[in-house]
Amino acid sequence: MPSAFQFQCHLILIFLAASKGETRYLEVRDAGEDDPFLLLSEDLKRELSAGQIYRRSLRCIDMLSIEGQFTFTADQAQLHCATFFIGEPEELITIHYDFVNIDCQGGDFLKVFDGWILKGEKFPSSLDHPLTTSQRYVDFCESGNIQRSIRSSQNVAMIFFRIQKPGNGFTVTVKKNSNLFPCNVISQTPSGRFTMVIPHQHRNCSFSIIYPVVIKISDLILGHLNGLFLKKPSTGCAGVGDFVELLGGAGLDPSKMFPLADLCHSFHGSAQMKIGCDNTVLRMVSSGKHINRVTFEYHQLDLQETEARKENSIEEFCFPSI
Repeated sequence: MPSAFQFQCHLILIFLAASKGETRYLEVRDAGEDDPFLLLSEDLKRELSAGQIYRRSLRCIDMLSIEGQFTFTADQAQLHCATFFIGEPEELITIHYDFVNIDCQGGDFLKVFDGWILKGEKFPSSLDHPLTTSQRYVDFCESGNIQRSIRSSQNVAMIFFRIQKPGNGFTVTVKKNSNLFPCNVISQTPSGRFTMVIPHQHRNCSFSIIYPVVIKISDLILGHLNGLFLKKPSTGCAGVGDFVELLGGAGLDPSKMFPLADLCHSFHGSAQMKIGCDNTVLRMVSSGKHINRVTFEYHQLDLQETEARKENSIEEFCFPSI
């Protein structure tokens, strides 16, 4: 992944090499010091027995993909800190404050954000989230004990915090909850398979893969009603209420990415595309009138695949960034 994207996104991001049990470190800018993201391995998950609570301290800049209890205690003034939480695509994240000792009057803060926000770019985008941007923030200094548990709307969430006095800090418990119809998702891995279903809901859903990838759509159902498909439009997706689009770019926010392809015809078969962007997003737009469904698989694009480009790949915009 190009270093420019790592710094622009100010994180990131994931790319748990969980399947290999690896731990990866990425440098973070504006973190006060070069604290890396410690990405937990699948080995740790396997070692935890049923009912056992995982506990560890948090770094100023950190990332968590596992349930447990996590404590941050400032050893010096920490002005720009964040913890990123991520679950599986079908999981929601609940963050519960167990203990908080910060000086709200003195300028400290502790905020939960519903999603991820990096360098001003949000996931999910403002177009795809049910809440306004201001509603996606929950400030402990404003809510206090009124709202000690916050649940995300998708598989990612984060906390921002500033703690100026050494010894002050907080403890949170993180739990995962099942999500029957996952909508907005950031993939933990550079490869996988996923089926997105929007059942009679007027909403837009994005699946984000922060790697150059080969993406293969194997099944697409749009405008399905009572076993019948609506008549296909004669040209393009203009004016169609239900469609899928592929987006590519070098940031986090799908609304700021480059449109690569639109799919507005239902089909059973295979449609493959190579996308050499730092971030690839499959986004489904749904009018709420029908049950829409798309199944796709993806894997990271390697150098040999970039050299063997086919007609259905996108070259002009994406491949120069590899």
